[in-house]
Amino acid sequence: MDSKQVINIIKSGETSKVQFKEKLDSIDSIVAEMIAMANTKGGMILFGINDKSGSVTGIDYKEIQTINNKLANAASDMIKPAIYIITEVVSLEGKNILIVLVEEGISKPYKNTQGTIWIKQGSDKRKLTDNHEQIRLFQKSGILYTDEMIVPLTSAKDLDYKKIRTYLEAVTKEPYEDDAINETVLLNMSVLRDNRLTLAGLLFFGLNPQAFRPAFCIKAVCYLGNSVGDSLYRDSRDITGTLPELFEKAMAYFDVNLHYRQPEPNFNTVGVLEISPVALEEVLQNALIHRDYSINASIRIMIFKNRVEIISPGSLPNYLSVESILLGNAVVRNNRLVSFCSKLMRYRGFGSGIIRAVQNQPNIKFFNDVAGEQFIVTIPRPPEQ
Repeated sequence: MDSKQVINIIKSGETSKVQFKEKLDSIDSIVAEMIAMANTKGGMILFGINDKSGSVTGIDYKEIQTINNKLANAASDMIKPAIYIITEVVSLEGKNILIVLVEEGISKPYKNTQGTIWIKQGSDKRKLTDNHEQIRLFQKSGILYTDEMIVPLTSAKDLDYKKIRTYLEAVTKEPYEDDAINETVLLNMSVLRDNRLTLAGLLFFGLNPQAFRPAFCIKAVCYLGNSVGDSLYRDSRDITGTLPELFEKAMAYFDVNLHYRQPEPNFNTVGVLEISPVALEEVLQNALIHRDYSINASIRIMIFKNRVEIISPGSLPNYLSVESILLGNAVVRNNRLVSFCSKLMRYRGFGSGIIRAVQNQPNIKFFNDVAGEQFIVTIPRPPEQ
């Protein structure tokens, strides 16, 4: 990093990824800062900068060595799991600045020796105490898959065995008798664990998934205008059921509330849906399969006069961006659901769904709302004829 880059960073002030320190006053405080950065998006700590004024105070050679040694030891011994830091020295105004770079970690959550987890909150940091937020950090590290967690108060009695049989026959390509569906089969399918249904088992094979997880439905509204604040709407409903049922019912909702257009001025010409059904299928399946099920919220479908919006809880996982998914990159957030859906739904699981959606609907737009923890797909509707 050269001096011009450092000057620009200092001028911009402290952010969630930049912190200023005149010197190393408290190793515990710096450890908490490094943990917060590793648990969030990474960042840097600049020693030799006044955190109030941003003025360059500098640190001498001996202090640089002392800070380097203390932080290297802290990164290994005071942070669990250990993190790796990079340090460099840049000279500004004849004074030395020590820059400590902390990368975003891949083994989240990171914590101190007392088990405290820190994350960034703007330019500050805070302790992470909420269970759902902790689960999300475990998700990002690949330690935990939410769809494999058990659902309290459920049992094998809450399963629809017809759906189980249909799935098994699709997998084995041969008839499957009801009495052959025993506890061992359910355990091997990861539908049952510790005599309780897994979330994937409930969502895919449950008799009534929303009885236990009411938020995991689709809330659909067809507005008369173009604002979510409009009080007038044509149709509003909560779509419930298993994931395959949610998919089919939501596609039927599009079919009813979107227009069919004749491609040719001929009375006998069959009308086509104003928005590509292929694009709607791919986007809807992605919302159902790849949403963040650690967030207790519903998928939303909003049909406006000029557009359709599909909003799924959870921003893109790990290092994915809109640009990367447009190239076919994918990260599996819900392993078991992907496995189930690839057998019974139109889902292929190759990371090509978004590409296919864009090919069939070139004006589709994607917005990864990290702050709002949601992923938004917007498809313009053609002007009414």
